[in-house]
Amino acid sequence: MTVNFNNRDPVYLQIVRYFKEQIVNGALEPGEEIPSRRELATRMKVNPNTAQRAYKEMEEQGLIYTEKNHPSKITTDTQVLGNVRNELLVEAVDMFVTSVRSINVPVEELLNLVREKYKANGEKED
Repeated sequence: MTVNFNNRDPVYLQIVRYFKEQIVNGALEPGEEIPSRRELATRMKVNPNTAQRAYKEMEEQGLIYTEKNHPSKITTDTQVLGNVRNELLVEAVDMFVTSVRSINVPVEELLNLVREKYKANGEKED
């Protein structure tokens, strides 16, 4: 569990994002147990209160759940899991569009370039 923390965003939100990315890329499976708050704090070298705040945020978003005296687990709610993927995708597209808009690239040219790069990286195109 390695996160390269930036100075821009609160650390607890960066931890939440890390978990979201791990869920979307399949490194964390639905129903899988995750480390205790204290263990996470030790692994990520953050304050235990920061880890606690990240877990609280993930519980509020429905990403994880904790039953009495049991370790926290990744949600099995398929709607929540789908929303996480969509959230990360929309965020990435927003950042991309913002960065290329400043150089005034026509949409068709941009889409063609994205298709080429996607194919060059061995990804399937629908």
